[in-house]
Amino acid sequence: MADAVFGTKERWRITRNIFILGFAFMIHFTAFHGAANLQSSVNSDAGAGTFTLAAIYFSLILSNILLPAVIIKWLGCKWAVAVSFIAYMPFIAAQFYPRLYTLIPAGMMVGFGGGPLWCAKCTYLSVVAEPYAKLSGVPVDVLVVRFFGLFFMFYQMAQIWGNLISSAVLSSSLGEVVSTLNETLTPIDLEVTNVTSVVDLGETCGVNFCSGSASHENTNLAPPSPLKIQVISGVYLACMAIAVVLVAVGVDSLRRYTAGRRTAIDNKSGLKLMAVTLRQLRHKYQLLLLPVIGYIGAEQAFMAADFTQAFVGCAYGIHNIGYVMICFGVFNAIAAPVAGALVKVTGRLPVMLTALILNLCLLTALLLWRPDPEQWMVFYFLAAVWGTADAVWLVQVNALSGILFPGNEEAAYSNFRLWEATGSVLSYATAPYLCVRTRLQILLGLLLLGFSGYSTIELMEYRAKRAHHLERNFELVSGRKEQD
Repeated sequence: MADAVFGTKERWRITRNIFILGFAFMIHFTAFHGAANLQSSVNSDAGAGTFTLAAIYFSLILSNILLPAVIIKWLGCKWAVAVSFIAYMPFIAAQFYPRLYTLIPAGMMVGFGGGPLWCAKCTYLSVVAEPYAKLSGVPVDVLVVRFFGLFFMFYQMAQIWGNLISSAVLSSSLGEVVSTLNETLTPIDLEVTNVTSVVDLGETCGVNFCSGSASHENTNLAPPSPLKIQVISGVYLACMAIAVVLVAVGVDSLRRYTAGRRTAIDNKSGLKLMAVTLRQLRHKYQLLLLPVIGYIGAEQAFMAADFTQAFVGCAYGIHNIGYVMICFGVFNAIAAPVAGALVKVTGRLPVMLTALILNLCLLTALLLWRPDPEQWMVFYFLAAVWGTADAVWLVQVNALSGILFPGNEEAAYSNFRLWEATGSVLSYATAPYLCVRTRLQILLGLLLLGFSGYSTIELMEYRAKRAHHLERNFELVSGRKEQD
């Protein structure tokens, strides 16, 4: 059947689908990441921005339990992605009138769309690797990592464009009232300027930042004009609409590659489909992956809420958040395909060990460093290290979920998003109540626990392969003796 369906150009067609899917995600998350990175700083009244991010990931937990298998069966992976993109749009629209009663329901819509979106994307990449492997002769597990690396290269570039848009607008004078008295500064004005320039921001920013007790006299945290936010939101809405059209027109249906392929959701409906996600927790490998998946969610939430507000916004200014996050996105986009390629040369464990060392150094530096706007290079350096490590975690743990559970990709990726969202929602929900120092210490403990679980999987896999190899050697030796 495969020979009748797949022609000589099928490898190019599969590659084209991956490129278009990645490009659509890049455009879509240009808007979402750009808006999300500003939430804790721009919508800081009553913690509206942080609580909105918590609402997103809380609904994402429910979404990953209830929706992916059902939506994918009803719509297929392609249309699940397109419809889920649309569910993100109210969140951007709510920025035109940012209040708790508009932001939180819109954030909930993002979460409900996120579960099917990411599960459908991961399933698509894993499934198309199988026919590509037959056509190219490259092992499926190598292709899965390569495809995820290529996808995340596009996805993480969203950080670049989204933050470039927001930074360009926020750095402009759009909507600001220009004073005509600037040239008549009094000695008192000059004295105030001199006083504010020598304030030690390290006392209230960085590791010492506490949302509940932060000084509101810090001019770096003053919100931008409403007109700037409206312009940014208008551009972001257009980006999301373009992404929907790209997927609808440019991506092939996954049914083209699933003829005769049985999965965990075949011949199931309703509550049985929802139970597939929870039953996946019976697998010991899935349980061992939970801490590192939770860490991925928690570290991304810390980056989006705490690093942007407590370090960059507080000490370096809200208008510079986007530029620092561009650096994060650049290194994330570069590291994603590089990590995928390195696995083929070195194996998975050395690459993961590198990410562990980078994160340990990063978290230690954040605990010790007192942010100073004069040390502006440090903000970009920390973002670069963070982006590199985050790319490794995303690519390798996503790929590992597909490699360990063939035929159960929907359940495996639903669990990935479920527990990633759990880590994020706990991080966002506690942000207004825990100081940054405490949150960094918790993140450090979760990192060590997560890597321990991952290492256990690698050890179990090594022992299983070694036992299988010895068993095969014993059978070969026995067969030769019988022949003699």
